[in-house]
Amino acid sequence: MQSFLEPEQPDVLRWWPLAALVVGLATVLSVFTGYSPPQSVAESRQPTQQSRALQSVTALQGRLHQRPSDALGWAQLGSSYVELARITADASYYAKAQGALDKSLTLRPSGNGPAMLGMGALANARHDFGTAKDWGLRALAVQPRSAEVHGVLADAYTQLGDDPAATNAVQAMLDLKPNVASFTRASYYFETHGRTDDARMALERALAAAGAPDEIAFCRYHLGELAFNSGDLDGAQRHHDQGLALVADPTLLHGQAKVAAARGETDKALAGYQNLVTRAPLPQYIEEYGELLAVASRSAEAAAQFEILAQQRKLMQAQGATDDLATALVLADHGDKAEALRRAEAEWGRRQNVLVADAMAWALHVNGRDAEALPYTDKALALGWHNALFAYHRGMIHLALGQRADASRYLAMALDINPHFSITHAPIARKHLEALRSGR
Repeated sequence: MQSFLEPEQPDVLRWWPLAALVVGLATVLSVFTGYSPPQSVAESRQPTQQSRALQSVTALQGRLHQRPSDALGWAQLGSSYVELARITADASYYAKAQGALDKSLTLRPSGNGPAMLGMGALANARHDFGTAKDWGLRALAVQPRSAEVHGVLADAYTQLGDDPAATNAVQAMLDLKPNVASFTRASYYFETHGRTDDARMALERALAAAGAPDEIAFCRYHLGELAFNSGDLDGAQRHHDQGLALVADPTLLHGQAKVAAARGETDKALAGYQNLVTRAPLPQYIEEYGELLAVASRSAEAAAQFEILAQQRKLMQAQGATDDLATALVLADHGDKAEALRRAEAEWGRRQNVLVADAMAWALHVNGRDAEALPYTDKALALGWHNALFAYHRGMIHLALGQRADASRYLAMALDINPHFSITHAPIARKHLEALRSGR
């Protein structure tokens, strides 16, 4: 059978029988960070999911009180804490997850696939992708036919920049369990390789596979994101509205606020973001809210959001979670540019994927080191991703180097891909492109 991910298959999604597609919350364990690219597969969260996760924790705690030597129960509790950390953005759950998983491995040090899987998911959540890969491989040796294990490995390999290994892991997921979790990972694979139509078809198959309302909303969110990233505001709004008709999903509320901002409906967008960061104070939402406040000339309120973001980073680091990629990009645009470069270099030392390559290029640019930045833009664009922010960054680097034709090409590319790619940078791209085209 030809691989699901091979580019020459025109109807690449036809093979999978929809009757076989069943998904549960536990299958969506790992995160695609920087997909801020698009966001991680596991980051769509609803109140019903939080409620279920809390119920699971309570039930497991009661069970372990009666049976403290239950290694499987401790592994399940650890994975539930990882899930709660992602749902609530409360990093204190990471330490609880670590303790529960350590307990499981102490009770059953060998052959403990569930605990190894949980350790891999925890490491991915903490952005320790090398460790996530190691735990995933250990779990794979015990559970070679676990789609969830391949999911942890797919996420780790993607973030480490090992594209062949990530491809194989996603394909293995599809072979073992063609469900929402595997199809959404396949969609991300397609999108990052410039295959937008295939990415959309994969999400449509995920939607067909979804059963529970929150699973449907999860798929609607990602379909909306794909539409938004292609500049289709109407399509994005339609998917967000359809998802919100089922559940009050914060990610869909984020989509609505982002579309409102792109349409120039600033008051509506600000109200949406204010509600969003109150309900789900995730770093991406706080950053975008701060940028929108700055555009609306509410500089003091914008500064307050960026201070919240800085404090949140400190709390995450205190819990063993680091995200130098996101921090580098925020600091490059809104803070200490030298520190932005230090953070980007630190991340590049750990993983060399397209997202980190772009961050390296931009951090070098804002520090005036454009000749060094340019090779990193080649690495960022190596997979063929139609990413407007990547193109914008490259265009601005060419502009700084006095390479006007290339600057015009890439700035136009960014706006062609998505004219609304950034509330801050899209207007700058339009201004410079107009000047370049008029010979100024």
